[in-house]
Amino acid sequence: MVDRRFTEVDLRRMMEHASDYSPDVVEGRLKIATRHSRKKWEVIVEPDSVRKLLVVVTAYPLDELK
Repeated sequence: MVDRRFTEVDLRRMMEHASDYSPDVVEGRLKIATRHSRKKWEVIVEPDSVRKLLVVVTAYPLDELK
């Protein structure tokens, strides 16, 4: 999180304002579309059905993919 300049609070806000989701390339994971600091971001999550929560795998701004 430090490398990409966001905090846990920022991540929670991104998840609250998610606009879409789709399957990730890794089976069982999801890509969450959101925004942070006026940029489009993706948050990769993996459902934990035992604990009934989402585990955040990574988050990154989409402009880093260029």
